[in-house]
Amino acid sequence: MNTRLFALALAIILLTPASLSLASERPNFVFILTDDQSYGMMGCDGNELTQTPNIDQLATDGVFFDRAYVTSAICTPSRISILLSQYERKHGVNFNSGTSVAPEAWAQSYPIVMRENGYYTGYVGKNHAPIGDGGYDSGLMEKSFDYFYAGHGHIKFYPKDVHDIFKGAKADTQIEIVAESAVDFLSNEHRLEGAIRFLESRPEDKPFCLSVCLNLPHGAGTSTMQMRESDDEIYKTLYRDIDLQLPEHYVAKKEITTPKLPPDVLKTEERQVGYNYVDEPIAVIERMTRQMQAMTGIDRFVGNVRKKLLAKGLGKNTIIIFTSDHGLFMGQQGLGGKALCYEQTTHVPLIVYNPMAQPESLGRRSNRLAQSIDIAPTMLDYAGVTPPNTFQGKSLRRLIDGDGDEIHDYIFTENLWSTHFGNPRIEAVQDKRWKYIRYYKNNNFPASEKVRVAKELNVPVNKMLYNVHDDGIAVYRHYAESSLAGEPPVFEELYDIENDPAELNNLIDQTQHSDILKRLKAAWKQKLTEARGTGTPKVLRYTADSGAKPG
Repeated sequence: MNTRLFALALAIILLTPASLSLASERPNFVFILTDDQSYGMMGCDGNELTQTPNIDQLATDGVFFDRAYVTSAICTPSRISILLSQYERKHGVNFNSGTSVAPEAWAQSYPIVMRENGYYTGYVGKNHAPIGDGGYDSGLMEKSFDYFYAGHGHIKFYPKDVHDIFKGAKADTQIEIVAESAVDFLSNEHRLEGAIRFLESRPEDKPFCLSVCLNLPHGAGTSTMQMRESDDEIYKTLYRDIDLQLPEHYVAKKEITTPKLPPDVLKTEERQVGYNYVDEPIAVIERMTRQMQAMTGIDRFVGNVRKKLLAKGLGKNTIIIFTSDHGLFMGQQGLGGKALCYEQTTHVPLIVYNPMAQPESLGRRSNRLAQSIDIAPTMLDYAGVTPPNTFQGKSLRRLIDGDGDEIHDYIFTENLWSTHFGNPRIEAVQDKRWKYIRYYKNNNFPASEKVRVAKELNVPVNKMLYNVHDDGIAVYRHYAESSLAGEPPVFEELYDIENDPAELNNLIDQTQHSDILKRLKAAWKQKLTEARGTGTPKVLRYTADSGAKPG
């Protein structure tokens, strides 16, 4: 057979139904990421008031990881860590970094790798990751998916108010708009006006990976809820007839006698004003009500996605992953916001439902340690794709399909978002029982002074507060490298989180725990070194001086 005939025969073989069937046997993925959702906001993780029957059922059908953690408890670095399977210290992008993800690094993200390996990919909802030259304005994110229907930065509760891409949706509220686009993606009809599509319809012979990224129950998202006439009844009346209790260990601002952290470490008076609702009990109850409403809306969305998968005959080979990018303080111990390394901000729910697993592997709770950077390698493992050597996470597959040994001995979390808003640099390492936290010197210029001067000179306050200039790149890079170079902590904490999950009692000075502390300090140094990795972060300049818009 000559070369031309052989090539033709090979093409015919590759296009036979049998080969197409083989391709379709690869699992599909629906990855759902919420925002600001601490562990404990659903029925399946202990909340007895919030109605989340569909997510509870997903947990019952799949595997619920009770000990899952993020890497950085703030939106942008956490979401990039998930996309790239890297710690922030490795990928080098945050609100204060003055950088965006370079195309070279983005090429090793799970959406790109899966697309290059035969997956039809979709992204809907919120994008809070500046990608490429120009960050949110580069267009690289939109071009990276076969189906894209998302807004950059915060999309708020009414996305049409801030992003033109959503104008064609029937609904006005965020969760329902995201639901429209998810169903449009799964239905293969692709009728939703405004969605960016590179193919007219989803190829039936290709597996798919849909990433759904929400901006709820995020603090800023719930703050924009208005109970409009067009809102679903969930967002107007649900839970408003319940006598809600304040969070356990809540302390109002006027009742704080001893701050949780020394005032020169965490400068709470400089905190972003958007979190000041935690200071007053009545404001906290209102925000909790809105969070609960948002969670029930998200729950309905999850139920509708599962129904659509079943209706399209996709339920038996679609893996569903549900988690959050971090948690949020609601006044517990007088704290508000995120960007800390406490359980309230780093401990999140993680559910993985693999309908193809053996029956005995389903319907389990796992107390094995897991982390957000493990999600990408887990999906690639199921897809039969070798992960890039840039990945720092580990596949959870053997914990999902069985009950294997621990994948992580320790979990490392960090905060490099140290700015005029008062947060310090933080690093923490923990095992299942013990957590060790280190804080570093906080010399940041105060936000209150910037606001005062901005008002005096009639300078836009948000520009003064949120623009990052070129010199900020060097400051951030110093933050990422200084502890590795030997900078000592100015404050330390040790918690027995098994017996003190709220982290009320700092045991750092108790000599009976000296051996534990020594072990955790050794683990901290090892995990810190691993998190940093080698080489320079693959980033591009993305500052106000280069035309960047705050995210």
